Amino acid sequence: MRDPKLYQDLLKAKKENEKKLAVLIDPDKVRLDKVQEVLHNAIKAKVDYFFIGGSLVVNDMLDKCLESIKEICDIPMILFPGNSYQLSYRADAILFLSLISGRNADLLIGQHVIAAPFIKMSPLEVLPTGYMLIDGGVSTTVSYISNTKPIPADKEDIAVCTAVAGELLGLKMIFMDAGSGAKEPISTDMISSVSGAIQLPLIVGGGIKTPEKALANVQAGADVVVIGTAFEKDPNLIMEISDAVHSLNTLV
Repeated sequence: MRDPKLYQDLLKAKKENEKKLAVLIDPDKVRLDKVQEVLHNAIKAKVDYFFIGGSLVVNDMLDKCLESIKEICDIPMILFPGNSYQLSYRADAILFLSLISGRNADLLIGQHVIAAPFIKMSPLEVLPTGYMLIDGGVSTTVSYISNTKPIPADKEDIAVCTAVAGELLGLKMIFMDAGSGAKEPISTDMISSVSGAIQLPLIVGGGIKTPEKALANVQAGADVVVIGTAFEKDPNLIMEISDAVHSLNTLV
């Protein structure tokens, strides 16, 4: 396993109130002939990280996607695995996710046991992360695949207690996600409440489709904002969202 360089960078950024932007690339949804266009737009927008993964990704597509990215840029590639089989040495790090918002034991520890030998021997930097699925107003793939119910969008107290529990268990980051295709993004009230209750870097994703929402999220306390590849239809959108997220950094 690699030294915790990325995690130390995240801790430093949090301390200095420096906000980060990650682009989620699902190899099953982004055709390889479109990856270069996505990458060039991301490079131009000065994206901080690529999160690579999805609920149904197969290894062959995952490796090809990672190879395509590495040929073009050196933006850190962080695996965002939907199961224990979505693993590759070609990435820089992995979000070692524990679905703390659900009660599916397989996603709390079961899948981790299967993946542990591979990850222990790999060069990947491991980022233990408490994953919290938040209701985004529509049934999502991750909710169906994980067989769990998301935290209700208006239950800030449940979200706060769940995040605090993850911190006390020793997890290193919290990721609140409304899921791909969310109709409603996570409220700024919930983000602010969770951010104020923990000392860990807070990642927020799902349903973030405008610069205004991205800015509101980082102002509320998100340290990393994650967007999907909806900007393929409008290449300017990623630039606008990046400018919004990073705009607070100039105030530090």
